Amino acid sequence: MLQRYDQRNADLKYWVNGVLRHRDEPGISPFDSVVQGGDAVWEGLRLYQGRAFALDAHLARLRRSAAALGFAAVPSDEEITAALTATLRANEMTDGVHIRLTLTRGVKVTSGMDPRLNQSGCTLIVLAEHKAPVYDTGGLKLATSSVRRPGADVLDPKIHHNNLINSILAKMEATLSGADDALMLDGRGFVAETNATHLFAVVRGQLATPRTVACPEGVTRETVLALAADAGIAIEVRDISLAEMHSADEVFCTGTMGEIAGVVQIDGRTIGDGTIGPVTRRIADIYLAHARGSGTVVA
Repeated sequence: MLQRYDQRNADLKYWVNGVLRHRDEPGISPFDSVVQGGDAVWEGLRLYQGRAFALDAHLARLRRSAAALGFAAVPSDEEITAALTATLRANEMTDGVHIRLTLTRGVKVTSGMDPRLNQSGCTLIVLAEHKAPVYDTGGLKLATSSVRRPGADVLDPKIHHNNLINSILAKMEATLSGADDALMLDGRGFVAETNATHLFAVVRGQLATPRTVACPEGVTRETVLALAADAGIAIEVRDISLAEMHSADEVFCTGTMGEIAGVVQIDGRTIGDGTIGPVTRRIADIYLAHARGSGTVVA
């Protein structure tokens, strides 16, 4: 599975600290912390008919992550939203858009790891692209990676940071094995998430999802938990073993870029009857209706 390039993005403009630039025009300093050490936090948003879904929740997570890393002079939610709106309007984007917000520690006065070298405040980057949901609706194939998700004793997953090498290595393994994405375990051997999304499974007739001990608190995951409860669908949040995933009746992924995507195979084992199951379809319908019918007007 490879994301497709959309020709409408050929001349898109992106935002860096108040300046809109063409995609081919460089705008990030080599002294910026995101270049120097991946020292940044980020959020992915999806635009439905001029509305950014769950914007408040994403900005709250961005702010928590920035606070955990000790960022100084973090822009306000109003300033970030204004930058988002300006970027969308400059690109004439209103629907079917994926937005990546990146907030770095800022530009250093000289190369180095020490945050005291950052003396000018954060760098805000807004990148918006025309992009359809990235996963095949016919069903995904996952392969368990040898790369583990670190826990809070290594790198706290509650910080939504830009250090994505862990995920990239897992994705490379999955691609080499012919799978769409990687299933990743935590340090104890329980299921954490994929390299890019959270996981849910129907195990012995019960919908369940792993605890977030080695993965971020996903906004889409939290939305699904709330919507399922409202619909009378009970969900267990617990440790899930790989064997349970292999023998599950249904498995699906949740994430901003892929929305709700069913899984039909894990490590060569067929999940259920090899098609998208009824619980997955019901959750997907509920989620899409909610996402398309709510959100904050930004375009």
